Amino acid sequence: MTNNLKVLFLSAEAEPFVKIGGLADVAGALPQALTALPEKPDIRLVLPFYPRIKRKQLTVEAVASFQIPHENGPIQADVVLTWQGGLPVYLIGGTPVEETELIYSSDVFADGHKFTFFSLAALELCKILDWQPDLIHAQDWHTACAVYAIKTRYADDSFYQDMPTLLTVHNLPYLGNGAGPALKAFGLSPATESNLPWWAQDMPLPLGLLKADKINTVSTGYADEMLTPEFGSGLEEFLQSRSDDLLGILNGLDQHSWNPQTDTRLTENFNIKKLHRRKSNKSSLQKELNLPEEPNVPLLAFIGRMDHQKGVEIALNALKFIQHMDWQAVILGTGNPELENQAKRFESEMPDRLRALIRFDGDLARRIYGGADIMMIPSRYEPCGLIQMIAMRYGCVPVARATGGLKDTITDYGESNSSTGFLFEQADPVEMAAALERALVTYKDKRRWPHLQKRGMSKDFSWKKSAAQYFQLYQSLVEKKLSEKNPR
Repeated sequence: MTNNLKVLFLSAEAEPFVKIGGLADVAGALPQALTALPEKPDIRLVLPFYPRIKRKQLTVEAVASFQIPHENGPIQADVVLTWQGGLPVYLIGGTPVEETELIYSSDVFADGHKFTFFSLAALELCKILDWQPDLIHAQDWHTACAVYAIKTRYADDSFYQDMPTLLTVHNLPYLGNGAGPALKAFGLSPATESNLPWWAQDMPLPLGLLKADKINTVSTGYADEMLTPEFGSGLEEFLQSRSDDLLGILNGLDQHSWNPQTDTRLTENFNIKKLHRRKSNKSSLQKELNLPEEPNVPLLAFIGRMDHQKGVEIALNALKFIQHMDWQAVILGTGNPELENQAKRFESEMPDRLRALIRFDGDLARRIYGGADIMMIPSRYEPCGLIQMIAMRYGCVPVARATGGLKDTITDYGESNSSTGFLFEQADPVEMAAALERALVTYKDKRRWPHLQKRGMSKDFSWKKSAAQYFQLYQSLVEKKLSEKNPR
């Protein structure tokens, strides 16, 4: 099977319709990249029709209205169709989706209610349209119950019987905790007779993991880490039982949007052949940050959420250990108020070399990528990560913890002639300081440092590469199901 493969792609968010986190980047880019493949698969993206999407006043066409059974009475679902280029996008509305402005809230039952309704409505939509997909591709806990429903509620339904399913895990700790009562209200029972831990038997993501034909996550490194107590979120033993069906496919990067040769936010555009032009970006960035304009002093950067996962305090404390060396640093991000205050405190202690900017600023982030010398990425865990890909594309060398997608995309300096950055093993300031020190020493080598930058800039992180891997996975799943139904 090579042509007209039909895939129902379910997600809680997708660019350019709605974005809260990295899931939107994937769900916005991957379906488009898949449709651009030579095989031309028929991908249909389905999203909730949130109030904030409605306010965009998109051109839409009403395609279906139907009801989803619920213990308190059926709930109306209204579906419209819009297009993103050549990609059909179905938007599902209904009271559970529309009763709050928030995409994700602190009310676990309300969120469970919203996404269970959405997932079941997406499955019913295909039947109403008489469009039978070859495969269901769900993302994270929000749509995992669609996978569970296929193998339970629809197990004897001729439309969905034996339909293969793929569940992509973007961030394992988000299990859908507290959504069990919502699942039950829509008629989806807990998996009490399964090998899931008792506490996970009514959570959407574990239920999806239980029933999916294949499970993938967004890097090979994270797929391996999910099988360990440190990263398995209590599901490591269950996931070990499914390890033959678990794999990693690295996320891609929108290389059209993230391109130092055309990025209008930069003072001067550059590429591998004109890397010398990058110096003016550093100079203007130092000026913007009110740091001394020292071309030979390395400028370090941290961009990201200030939370436990991203480890900003690891970077701050690591800088303390290398105060004897020449460097400047900029910290950009928001999050935990305690970590924000810690960053500002460090700035007050080192006013001549550190800037802590407590805000989200996409344009400044691009100028940092294009002007800083070193990107600090001390994540405690990182399923995939885009920051290191963007940094390398912009000639900013990463110093990162060897975890998840970071170790899959960065080759440590000294390992081979293909090195692109500096890695450290433990989420520890002393280890990070040692890696930073290696980077700062190498920075002084005016012959080796540009080679390090250029190797990073030449890496192929395109979505085309990732889409081809997903398509091969889709094919293998469909062909396996066909061979099971029609054994020779």
